[in-house]
Amino acid sequence: MAEVRRINLALQGGGAHGAFTWGVLDRLLEEEDLEIAGISGTSAGALNGAALKSGLIEGGAPRAREVLGELWARIGAVGDMRMPAWMAGFAPDPGILAKALAYSPGFSAADALSRTVSPYVYGPFYRNPLAPIAEGFNYGEVCAEAGPALFVGATNVRTGKVRVFSGADIGPEAILASACLPTLFQAVPVRDPQTGETEHFWDGGYTGNPALFPLFAPELPDDIVVVNINPLERDGLPVTPQEIQNRINEISFNSSLLRELRAIAFVQRLVDSGRMPAGAMKRVRMHMIADDDLMNRLSVATKLVPLPGVIAELFEAGRGACDGFLAAHGGDLTRRQTLDLAALYD
Repeated sequence: MAEVRRINLALQGGGAHGAFTWGVLDRLLEEEDLEIAGISGTSAGALNGAALKSGLIEGGAPRAREVLGELWARIGAVGDMRMPAWMAGFAPDPGILAKALAYSPGFSAADALSRTVSPYVYGPFYRNPLAPIAEGFNYGEVCAEAGPALFVGATNVRTGKVRVFSGADIGPEAILASACLPTLFQAVPVRDPQTGETEHFWDGGYTGNPALFPLFAPELPDDIVVVNINPLERDGLPVTPQEIQNRINEISFNSSLLRELRAIAFVQRLVDSGRMPAGAMKRVRMHMIADDDLMNRLSVATKLVPLPGVIAELFEAGRGACDGFLAAHGGDLTRRQTLDLAALYD
């Protein structure tokens, strides 16, 4: 019988590009000797993480694959996430938007609207388009003590600090908070059951995309696999307003991850050199699954308008990227690190 390889997953956010992560998870769930012990997710990563855990609790890997597929079928039916549902009927068909991506008149009009009109002006017409999806999870399974530990990151609007929800604290509000882009959605209020105070939250990508530190818990394994969907590098210079805004978003949403990876590399050097006593801090092993070539060909339009065709392409790309990772590094899991940390931030 093969040795069980226990790993943690760190799932990035990136709108509809999270379908890439769906493909990665679908492929990982085919590995019978692989155990997912911990999951940290932000935004789309939080949605994927909740679906993954719920499915594993309900019926193991086969059911987890089904629940993830059901999640992305619902996301694919959302339409344009930048406008309230009652306005979506006046927008061009998403299939038309796909042909010209960020340069289509429909996308440009909605983009201008999102930058000049506050999400608070809609009054009683406001409804977060992701709310039905977040409310559809079985939180008895998502919050269960059994199965992988799940952590969901969001940004506290008042303090600017990351808040990591776990266990019974994870509910629809936490999932929506983790995916709350402030120019599109109203900040999500979350009441603290211990203090009775209410705080408001924005997308967790600003402070942890995803947060890695919850996965340093001593009871969790040492291997962390990051599923990265925001390109770390773009060779071309952004020159159009859409390209510039998209790259600003990518850099800001990668910065927290890069800071944590730098800190991990620093601890590794201290441990390896003997300057830190053995056992004083956990020495984690980092891995990454990504497809920057594909993500460089996509745009902010395909993040905000979940086109079924693009979702299907991202799913297959995620499966392919994971398949390549397992072929090259599957034997390294639980044994050695495969991510060159210095190359990411030097």
